[in-house]
Amino acid sequence: MASLLSVNVGLPKEVDWQGRTVFTGIWKSRAEGPRMVRRLNLDGDGQGDLNGHGGEQRAVLVYQLDSYRHWQDHFGRNDFEYGQFGENFTVDGLADDEVCVGDRYRIGDAEFEVTQPRVTCFRVGMRMGAPELPALLVSHRRPGFYLRVITEGHVQAGDEIVRTRAGRHGLSVADIDALLYLPGRDISRLRAAVDIPALSPGWQQSLRELLDAAERGVTAAGPPVGAEPGWSGFRQLRVVRLVAESSTVTSVYLAAADGNPLPKPKAGQYISLRTVGNPAPVRSYSLSSSPDADTYRISVKREPLGVVSRYLHSRLRPGTLLDVAAPRGEFVLTDDAGPLLLISAGIGVTPVLAMLQQLAAANSSRELWWIHTARDAAQHAFAGEAHRLLQTLPRAHELIFYTSAEDGPPSPIPALRGRPALAALAGLGLPSDATAYLCGPSSFMDDLRNTLGELGITPDRVRTELFSALAPINPGLTDTTRPAPHQPAGPDGTGFAIAFARSGLTVRWADRHGSLLQLADACDVPTRYSCRTGVCHTCITPLLAGRFSYSPDPLELPAEGTVLVCCARPDSDLVLDM
Repeated sequence: MASLLSVNVGLPKEVDWQGRTVFTGIWKSRAEGPRMVRRLNLDGDGQGDLNGHGGEQRAVLVYQLDSYRHWQDHFGRNDFEYGQFGENFTVDGLADDEVCVGDRYRIGDAEFEVTQPRVTCFRVGMRMGAPELPALLVSHRRPGFYLRVITEGHVQAGDEIVRTRAGRHGLSVADIDALLYLPGRDISRLRAAVDIPALSPGWQQSLRELLDAAERGVTAAGPPVGAEPGWSGFRQLRVVRLVAESSTVTSVYLAAADGNPLPKPKAGQYISLRTVGNPAPVRSYSLSSSPDADTYRISVKREPLGVVSRYLHSRLRPGTLLDVAAPRGEFVLTDDAGPLLLISAGIGVTPVLAMLQQLAAANSSRELWWIHTARDAAQHAFAGEAHRLLQTLPRAHELIFYTSAEDGPPSPIPALRGRPALAALAGLGLPSDATAYLCGPSSFMDDLRNTLGELGITPDRVRTELFSALAPINPGLTDTTRPAPHQPAGPDGTGFAIAFARSGLTVRWADRHGSLLQLADACDVPTRYSCRTGVCHTCITPLLAGRFSYSPDPLELPAEGTVLVCCARPDSDLVLDM
């Protein structure tokens, strides 16, 4: 008979970690006497990161005495106390390879249902002083599991644990955990897993995606069919034409150096250029040309302090060869028949201009609003081109804003003074079912996202592209304000050159950084992670050039052309799409 050995609770607190602050509830202590269990947690307990922990599906975390003994032997430690692994219930029995998702248990006055394995998260390693622990929990098949509260009530140490119902299909916690995180998935087990009503929605979605990939014959860790880049690494493209688009923007037309046709990009994608230098800087630029054009066009704004933009403006000539990585990016125009908003500011016009090119080429009948903001007519790139394209579309609307308080040169098309704030957009009658594509400076994006929300357009219908790295995923971190990417503190590295293409930063490797993720953290390059040990694949990053090795090896290798930066080290100069 299984029994409850300890009830453990703890409220979230701020903890110093690697120079940052993490808000976490991983520290639990033993509670004396009966404790009330409610729908979202136990009295006196709380979770710091509600995206990955807590909520109705993850109200109570369970870990087993047998696993305590296993880890004591593995680490050679004898200092463990109940609650050490962040669990609310320390139990005798209920092994991960015996308890099934959907099982229900009576403990004290309360009843519970098993919903999912523990989420792989770096904080359990932080709590234990063992950073590799998240990967070990999975590979040793000892993750622990979460409970949903079916009936609220009191529990206390010493209560017997009685199973009241068996879960559908009899898939254990360890089975479900392996389906998500380990290779060699059994498609029949995937089908069974997504047919378990008790499995939490997040795990349902992840396993459905794996099942869909398996049924289509796609490697689960690989990219979707058709999303592969047009070529690997960098290839040489030749400058065939240079065109001044405004007082600050010049377009560069590129063709294959070998004369062969270029792969067709998707409207909204970008390419990355590697220019001269030691180390050679890398920058990414959205394509502003039609996907069906014979050449790639990028349109570059001259920045006074921009090393690459100054090079492109001053040194390029027809015939110049550039190293270019293939078009990529997920900010792309999707097939749809609904209304569409293309909203941009400044040089942010480039990806949405490519989308407009595609719509015009297809003679689209979609209702379309083109909303663009520039400083004045002199800096309004592509004003005439966009205006002509919009006139070919029967249901297109055009709205231009100039932000300069001073009178500038005359505008070739009507323009409003100011910014596209709520008052200016409220009278347009923008439909709430429109899909919006936004591109521009981050402050512009934030303002417009909020404005569209006030006009009834839900966040899931707003897609954004920034001229920088992807938005970070750093669970639990509280210090969200960060400086721009920069060289790391301490002595300069002398190793391989690591280029963060989206962030416009190239640094030299030093062994003290440990992994590419740790180097990115030290440079304030926006990063994405959860486990930091090669399990969850949150940190997966496209690799544009170079070689690397893993230490430790991830539990499952990612797709070709990508790297898990949390456990990777360079074996040559690298160019990362981050």
